[in-house]
Amino acid sequence: MLRVGLTGGIAAGKSLAARTLRDLGALVIDADALAREVVEPGTEGLAAVVDAFGPGILDGEGRLDRPALAAVVFSDEARRETLNGIVHPAVRARAAELEQAAAPETIVVHDMPLLVETGQHRNFDFVLVVDAPEEERIRRMAADRGMSEDAARARIAAQASAAERAAAADVVLTNDSTAGELVKAVRQLWETRLVPLNEELLRAAQ
Repeated sequence: MLRVGLTGGIAAGKSLAARTLRDLGALVIDADALAREVVEPGTEGLAAVVDAFGPGILDGEGRLDRPALAAVVFSDEARRETLNGIVHPAVRARAAELEQAAAPETIVVHDMPLLVETGQHRNFDFVLVVDAPEEERIRRMAADRGMSEDAARARIAAQASAAERAAAADVVLTNDSTAGELVKAVRQLWETRLVPLNEELLRAAQ
């Protein structure tokens, strides 16, 4: 089983790469989706968050009120670390469950926005980074998400730099053209690097 860590800065094109890899047959484990799943009503994660921050972070239906929680932790690093200490282990445990349920020949891709920031890139057989020039990312955030330039730059500044991600990567795909070109590059990487690496690991395990 080849374990791939996939990451990239905001608006770089990581989500398109993840969808393409899923279409090619990879099991894609989305860390953001799991972060929502582990605090759904009835979960131990949500109960722990309520214990830590009080019932005021729930909406009228008993679901996590994300804006309310964000207001509590945004400017308080200690409380943010408390939240991360609840959510991150739960996400890792759920991701491990999904991976362990996969067939041995599966290529497993962990889609993780903070892969480099959290140091988890060291845990994977292969690290794929999707990048794009900063000005292009800012343009995309304005066009696709309605963000101001200042807000877009702040989001970029809060993440790892392109150099930091590149230093952790086995391959960097630069998404500075069309979506079709990125899909083509991901498909080529799948055929020329990921599938052969997976086959090599399977042979070594026999």
